[in-house]
Amino acid sequence: MRWDNLGESPSALFGADVVSRTIDTPEFRGITFHEVRARSIVNRVPGASRMPFEWTVNPYRGCSHACVYCFARKTHSYLDLDTGQGFDSQIVVKVNAPDLLRRELAGRRWRGDHIAMGTNVDCYQRAEGRYRLMPGIIAALRDHANPFSILTKGTLILRDLELLRQAAEVTDVGISVSVGFLDRELWRTVEPGTPAPERRLDVVRTLTTHGIPCGVLMAPVIPFLGDAPEQLRATVRAVAEAGAGSVTPLVLHLRPGAREWFMAWLGHHHPHLVRRYETMYADGAYAPKWYQRRITRQVHELAAEYGIGPARPSEARRIPPPSADPGSDPAEAPDTPSEPTQLTLI
Repeated sequence: MRWDNLGESPSALFGADVVSRTIDTPEFRGITFHEVRARSIVNRVPGASRMPFEWTVNPYRGCSHACVYCFARKTHSYLDLDTGQGFDSQIVVKVNAPDLLRRELAGRRWRGDHIAMGTNVDCYQRAEGRYRLMPGIIAALRDHANPFSILTKGTLILRDLELLRQAAEVTDVGISVSVGFLDRELWRTVEPGTPAPERRLDVVRTLTTHGIPCGVLMAPVIPFLGDAPEQLRATVRAVAEAGAGSVTPLVLHLRPGAREWFMAWLGHHHPHLVRRYETMYADGAYAPKWYQRRITRQVHELAAEYGIGPARPSEARRIPPPSADPGSDPAEAPDTPSEPTQLTLI
């Protein structure tokens, strides 16, 4: 394995020591954890990326959620690991992530920019229950009042509810839960390692109840399997009932690595759709613009009907200096609505 290539950039390399573990318990059976010590943890997103953020922290590589469409599958090939079953079961754990992040946030060159988490693989996947990296990561961000966001399908985020609440008192914290559909049969086959959609919506409900705003990334909307008008309506209605502050649709995209794995899944479970997918995605990783616009319009219309809307940008809250008026809140600046966009996060 080319362990020297485990980082997200040439400057983000790991040391030579790698400890591989298998754990014979039901929740981890069949999974191998490769414990490594990262040399860098805050990664710059490539300039050509369509991501709406510049910096990320990824404490894990590979994901036991085993979503067949996950775009991050390709990254496992950089390690000489399989992008199919290997991505689901060979998990790289950056065991020094919390300490390393705290050191990098304290560096003179760091300017306190927003950090996104969960945009490559889920930082609240099953491994987090064992390694508990996120409490230290959130605490470091809290202590430096550094704005951050988390995207997850994992219910384990509720374990860190108090830390999230503390962080939200001093900086901008954005939480998004990914729920693309409610269909349980589709969920069981396309996202076999994730909590059920209704359990994820319980996360939204709990966070909102505790004063932590939470949005839903309605992702992915899967053509011909999860895009019927009644399916979109049911999902948006459930999102609204859970108390989400926003809902943002994302149509399935199939990049190399994920495309081959997804099409194999499709051929096994829905062979009658293979030709339609080959036509729809003939020009690349993304569905045609007209289709993306149609789904976005439908979801936003339903969101308006149920009283929720697309996500809006917000200004990061900062710890006020000692001389600041304690009655003032720098977060009181009004938000400006943004135009609906087709995001490309997962």
